[in-house]
Amino acid sequence: MPRRIRTAAALAAGAALLLTGCSTATSAGGGDAAGADGFPVTIEHAFGETVISEKPERVATVAWANHEVPLALGVVPVGMEKATWGDDDGDGVLPWVEEKLEELGAETPVLFDGGDGIDFEAVADTEPDVILASYSGLTQEEYDTLSKIAPVVAYPEVAWGTSYEDMIRLNSQAIGLADEGDALIEELTAEVDAALADQPELDGARALFAYLDPSDFSQIGFYTSHDTRPGFLADHGLPLPAVVEEESAGTEDFYVTVSAEQADRFADVDVFVTYGDPDGELIAQMQADPLLSQIPAVAEGRIAILEDSTPLAASANPTPLSIPWGVRDYLAVLAAPLG
Repeated sequence: MPRRIRTAAALAAGAALLLTGCSTATSAGGGDAAGADGFPVTIEHAFGETVISEKPERVATVAWANHEVPLALGVVPVGMEKATWGDDDGDGVLPWVEEKLEELGAETPVLFDGGDGIDFEAVADTEPDVILASYSGLTQEEYDTLSKIAPVVAYPEVAWGTSYEDMIRLNSQAIGLADEGDALIEELTAEVDAALADQPELDGARALFAYLDPSDFSQIGFYTSHDTRPGFLADHGLPLPAVVEEESAGTEDFYVTVSAEQADRFADVDVFVTYGDPDGELIAQMQADPLLSQIPAVAEGRIAILEDSTPLAASANPTPLSIPWGVRDYLAVLAAPLG
């Protein structure tokens, strides 16, 4: 079973694991029970463990979407990363985050420009009590540098491989809202399941998430099960194409490439999902290619195109606020070629 196909178990076992970490955490002195507010807590992650001694008042986040967990739970971060992909109006904030800030009556937090890497000085200037990065690609060096500013919650296993459920669990525990985080997961899971039920064409469908360069179809680049795009659907019961399972088993990378000469490995793909201009020539170009056209999904036009750099395309990486904002529209795009 692929590592990411674990939603049912994660809703129980994952929560139990993290809550065990919370219940067994002791103070820095090493013997006192946690206080009435549940702190201190110890959170395990890829770089070891982080102890948060008391409930944070100032929450900063780096990398994609971590700020959405506190926002969904009513906590406005003092700083968060600027959105550079999917931003519809150029203000550095995705529309579902704008709506939540408006709902909370809050100003936009300080935006960290991560275009050239983490802006450590800007993060430090917000004087955070904790830094949330459970969905990220932090390096050891970045983690160590951030840890000099405040306790850091890093990703649990694989860089950029944290499911939205685990992102919620880790980040909500870190800010003292673990129970609220569990309730949010249940709410979002029900919403996704209802949206999937409205698209019966997707039942049992194998989706391949690819990124193709129209100027060079000699390679087929696609996301592995470690990435949240295919992982999201797998976690909600949709099977993975064989090529995704095979390639994912041999790497921790979230993206791989395969020679188009191996087109036969994509025979079980039901819908080929990629990015581009839905009104452009991409589908015709793919079908005219002598190698890509050997893939049944391509030959038969079972291709779903997410308009590049749009909020809907960005929502393919599911997050606490993007799911209620657009999951139904997103799944409808995937289902359309199968209708």
